[in-house]
Amino acid sequence: MRFRTVYLHSITLVGRASPAYLNVMVFASYRAGASVYIPTRRHENIPTKMPPSSPTSHFLQPYVRVSQALLFNPAYFWHLAALVIFADALLTGLIIRYVPYTEIDWETYMIHIKLFLQGEYNYSKITGPTGGLVYPAGHVRIHQFMYDITDAGKNIRLAQYVYGGLYITTLTLSCAIYNAAGNVPNWVILLLPLSKRLHSIFALRLFNDCWSVVAMLASVFAFQNGIYDVGIMLFSLALSVKMNVILYLPGLLVIMFKRKGLLSTLSYMFTLGASQVLFAVPFLKEDPWAYLLTAFNFGRVFLYKWTVNWRFFSEETFLSKELAVTLLVLHVSTLIAFGLFKWCDVDGGLSHVLYRGFKRPEEPAGIAYVTSDFVATVLFTSNLIGILFARSLHYQFYSWYGQQVPFLAWRTRYPVPIKLALILGIEYAWNTFPSTTTSSGVLLACNVLLLAGVWSGYPSGRLS
Repeated sequence: MRFRTVYLHSITLVGRASPAYLNVMVFASYRAGASVYIPTRRHENIPTKMPPSSPTSHFLQPYVRVSQALLFNPAYFWHLAALVIFADALLTGLIIRYVPYTEIDWETYMIHIKLFLQGEYNYSKITGPTGGLVYPAGHVRIHQFMYDITDAGKNIRLAQYVYGGLYITTLTLSCAIYNAAGNVPNWVILLLPLSKRLHSIFALRLFNDCWSVVAMLASVFAFQNGIYDVGIMLFSLALSVKMNVILYLPGLLVIMFKRKGLLSTLSYMFTLGASQVLFAVPFLKEDPWAYLLTAFNFGRVFLYKWTVNWRFFSEETFLSKELAVTLLVLHVSTLIAFGLFKWCDVDGGLSHVLYRGFKRPEEPAGIAYVTSDFVATVLFTSNLIGILFARSLHYQFYSWYGQQVPFLAWRTRYPVPIKLALILGIEYAWNTFPSTTTSSGVLLACNVLLLAGVWSGYPSGRLS
């Protein structure tokens, strides 16, 4: 083979507009193996070796192109998502088969249902090994179904497969929400199946939170697609299982008010309230106060030994009323700040949105189009604010936002390594059992940094 060395000499043009050198490079085809010297300035030669191609590189090129398309091209999002969902379904099945089940609340749920089926409708009298019935009526209806298909709760393996299906449903819905919102790289969904704690909550612990998470994510997806009648019913279903879903309500009110106007928002809130009453008719007839004060007890005091987020406080401080009031004030203040300065900023500010909404109550109060990205970002942020200032977080509560953390990380302007560090830090804290001063501190720091990043990043979504 003949080798040649070729020099490309620059031609310097001096004009009045710019004293800089303009390098004109002449490109030509050379045989493989030729050395090409390309000068960047006069008399300066930088050799660039053009490596010869190899059979291995030719063989790998198609696989590299496919991998790049799957990881980075939005057109191939669902191709990658399908692989992730299928792989995680296999993993979840293996976990159910080979990792021992842990009894925590399942037996208590079944005892509650047994008492209900025996005709006890007074919430204050329905109790079990780990406590009384403290969940809304939707929880009872769902677990009545589970009671029937699992032989009064004895067929735990069947229950595990049902809850494993719930987990895969949340994964699928999360992928759908990410895709609808856009501006999240495909490869980020590879992070979703990596949570040990989430697999445990669903497949090995059978917490009722799993049902509310599925309904709430389905609700978010419905709102993203403008199907508000379906969205509000799914929201109501989620709320009827666990009252923590109310953390989304401030963000939902902003979305509805901007997109639907005052009258439609009031109508949807009436639907929400009426459906809650329908779920609870037997219990409200028996003793309405017992039901309301138990199922929606906003003053509930949790046990210090189970707290994940405030372990660095003493038990006395943790149980104090002062801490509860402080957290409530911070929660409300943060929501107001986002409402005033972020969520309505593109519409001229909250005051302008309220003015338009009350002046023309039958018309949308927002000027800017409410995008799918805006819906997901605002709802997930509203939920994160509530979690950050929660009186206490137990391990199963990670399901409330675990699959939302990567999405919110990509609504910050942080570099990718910091985004990944926040996700990893949050996962570390929720997997530390029992919680420690360090793990609680890491969780608080990561949640604060995540919320601060959204505030200074894209609080209304990247497409708003």
